[in-house]
Amino acid sequence: MTDAPIRNNMHCSIPDDPDQSTYRFIIVAAKRARQLQSGHRPVLPTSSRKATVIAMEEARRGLIKYDIPMPVLTPDVLPEDFAVEAIA
Repeated sequence: MTDAPIRNNMHCSIPDDPDQSTYRFIIVAAKRARQLQSGHRPVLPTSSRKATVIAMEEARRGLIKYDIPMPVLTPDVLPEDFAVEAIA
């Protein structure tokens, strides 16, 4: 019997951090994978050639910078929680 190498799926794991959203992780990794496919270089050295694997590892390690855009609230599209009362 030959000993099969242990497969490490750490690069495929989604971070289990309550402050981070799984949905956000997937969106950030997907956008980064598109950047890698269009020719950008990886941030970390890797032996993988798959853009999705590289992007997931970069996102998991927190190497990708992103910002969360805040919704723009205008007076005609305010949610009911933000209702403005007129002062007479």
